[in-house]
Amino acid sequence: MTAAPLQALPIDELRQRSSTKWRRYPADVLPLFVAETDFPLAPAITARLARAVELGDTGYTPPEPGIREAYVGFAARRFGWDVEPHRIRTTCDVMMGVVELLRLVTTPGDRVIVTPPVYPPFYDGVPEAGCEVERVPLLETDDDWELDLAGIEAAFAAGATAMLLCNPHNPTGTVHSKESLAALAEIADRHGAHIISDEIHSPLTQPGVVFTPFLAASDAAARVGLTVTSASKAFNLAGLKCALMVTASDRTTAMVDALPDEVEWRTGLFGALAGVAAFDPQSDAWLDSLLVTLDQNRRLLGDLLAEHVPGARYRIPDAGYLAWVDLTALGWGDNPAVKVLRDAKVALHFGPMFGAEGNGHVRVNIGCAPDVLREAVERIGALARADAEAATAS
Repeated sequence: MTAAPLQALPIDELRQRSSTKWRRYPADVLPLFVAETDFPLAPAITARLARAVELGDTGYTPPEPGIREAYVGFAARRFGWDVEPHRIRTTCDVMMGVVELLRLVTTPGDRVIVTPPVYPPFYDGVPEAGCEVERVPLLETDDDWELDLAGIEAAFAAGATAMLLCNPHNPTGTVHSKESLAALAEIADRHGAHIISDEIHSPLTQPGVVFTPFLAASDAAARVGLTVTSASKAFNLAGLKCALMVTASDRTTAMVDALPDEVEWRTGLFGALAGVAAFDPQSDAWLDSLLVTLDQNRRLLGDLLAEHVPGARYRIPDAGYLAWVDLTALGWGDNPAVKVLRDAKVALHFGPMFGAEGNGHVRVNIGCAPDVLREAVERIGALARADAEAATAS
């Protein structure tokens, strides 16, 4: 039985929120930029946080808040992945985890591979860890994007020592195949390199698409991989600060266990409490409903662009609520989101922030009500028509 769609909150209620999405721009702007969603929290999360507030339970995070065991169950149910609880440690958020793991597996001055267009904080996290960014762009195929395995092999052969993998990939929504991940692991293993896999969007993989955790892709992946993930994207908990660092071999587990205690102390108590509730089976129905809504919206966006912005290029993502749209044909420059914000009053994420491969592109947050998405694309379409008419008149 298919779950019912999850309904977004009314926009007048959303504008009462104090988060970045609703405070960055004036009220006449539709915000479809930052990765926050417009839905009510899963009921189990609301109940757990409300009880904590009622108790004044706002102290330090305990060593065992229960999130390891909760994630073990979630990974088994959703991905068929057997994770051992003792191979999980927590920290503040995914990027903090990425930086700490990079420091474990690299030395200052090492080169770290990223695969643009990719999540902008990767470009900051690598130098924060004392390393240099090595760009190996995704390959664009007729149907999707894929890892440039030959380019990655060449980069490792030339001295790169680690790679940041984004799976599912942000901003394209690509879920990399098990075969591709296994091949990547073999390459890294041959060169004595490590793969740090950001899997924060994995709970948002659509039914019919198979998500393979990197550590489960092969024996080599278990040897060379370290994963960072969180409930924060799927369950809209970014402000509560809790991420998981996961390993699958005795060697990498010992490395992560040797991290300073302070890395784990940075875990937010409310983040841990909310994460336990999110990963609990009682939140599965909520997540299934969210996926139905996102499936409808990812398809709706394609229909709306075809109708209102026919020059746009867009591939339906495999996962997540972030859509990667190429507006190059409109002639709005390398960063079309600037014009869209100024003239259409729609805030989209700036494509060039994802790397030079993002020139001419925008990232659109579809984690909203269909009517909000429709109005946003209609505004952009009206702007495109006005520009075309002005060009014709001149």
